[in-house]
Amino acid sequence: MTGMTSSARPLLNRRLAEFGTTIFAEMSALALSTGAINLGQGFPDTDGPEEVREAAVRALRDGRGNQYPPGPGIPELRTAVAAHQQRRYSLSFDPDTEVLVTAGATEAIAAALLALLEPGDEVIAFEPYYDSYAACIAIAGGRRVPVTLRADEGAGHFRLDLDELRDAVTDRTRLLLINTPHNPTGTVLTRAELAAIAELAVERDLLVVTDEVYEHLVFDDAEHVPLATFPGMRERTVTIGSAGKTYSFTGWKVGWVTASPELVTAVRSAKQYLTYVSAGPFQYAVAEALALPESYFTAFRDDMLAKRDLLSAGLEEAGFRVFRPSGTYFVTTDIRPLGETDGFTFCRALPERAGVVAIPNAVFYDHREEGAPFVRFAFCKRTEVLQEAAKRLGAAFQTRSGRPRPVGQGGPVRSTRSRRTA
Repeated sequence: MTGMTSSARPLLNRRLAEFGTTIFAEMSALALSTGAINLGQGFPDTDGPEEVREAAVRALRDGRGNQYPPGPGIPELRTAVAAHQQRRYSLSFDPDTEVLVTAGATEAIAAALLALLEPGDEVIAFEPYYDSYAACIAIAGGRRVPVTLRADEGAGHFRLDLDELRDAVTDRTRLLLINTPHNPTGTVLTRAELAAIAELAVERDLLVVTDEVYEHLVFDDAEHVPLATFPGMRERTVTIGSAGKTYSFTGWKVGWVTASPELVTAVRSAKQYLTYVSAGPFQYAVAEALALPESYFTAFRDDMLAKRDLLSAGLEEAGFRVFRPSGTYFVTTDIRPLGETDGFTFCRALPERAGVVAIPNAVFYDHREEGAPFVRFAFCKRTEVLQEAAKRLGAAFQTRSGRPRPVGQGGPVRSTRSRRTA
């Protein structure tokens, strides 16, 4: 008899064996056990607009969405998504055939990759990447090919090397997985960069999945431009959006896909065997949220911009090298000015050291050494929480002379449960 018995064979599918427990679970547990402020996981500590929450309550009370909603999503939400894309980007989508509602953007990514990949297909993704990308590519049997966004210290942000991207494409490349605004670096791809990506996709006949969940969070002179607006891209691009990041209701898990009828049909074929449907009453609320006036989006962006600057200034004062993001609600820092080089060790010590939790960017890299000195902080928290975090970090890493003090010199500044928590 050949092969291993059930008891001898590992229980976890080999495609997932490399992933283990997410870093977010580990760091959130550290936050709880130490009473630290959690700037690791990207969720707000306040709810979104009251009128949107009340729309969900009305839907529940009126019996709308309490049973299975339609497989593609309720008509009201699909119509609202199509109207949003038309109003903002002049992209026209048929709500009945070109819009699909999903259980957040994470399911949209999973369904798209499961639908569009065959075992052995190569997927090019920018590293550092959102952690579900690697797992979803693996589940689909694909092979991920990372293209690294590299820190430009002079410019203060991360850059895409277009030559490196072109060189990564082979005859086995099936799909480009694009994320802009980019988590975790905060990079927003420029029109010129997007035009080059579009030309490459058309030239090599590649499918593209674009994760645009932070589309409403762009700062300074940055501009979000959907890749689907470029010549030749409308028919080959699956665009993913989400309500969680824009309206601060991350627990509702309402996302969507817009694409050609053929692509939506393919993605739906996979999606229907994942959750089938989800978030019935919340779909009605998000349909109303998408119709909020422009003043909401402006105020939301301005609030996050002020919080970005508040936390970035505090991190700089504490001695971090800060890459101020052009988008998202994360700021990436370099810990080498603090005398540190290992983000994992640094982040595991940080809750006891400073009473703050962050995430080591290396978890988002295949090339771990590329991300080793970088650490990500979330600034989607209340102003007073960010002020306290900045205060703690400053106390932990500044000597009386104002120079940064490496971890281990001068003793830890221990957090206690009596301190404010995020």
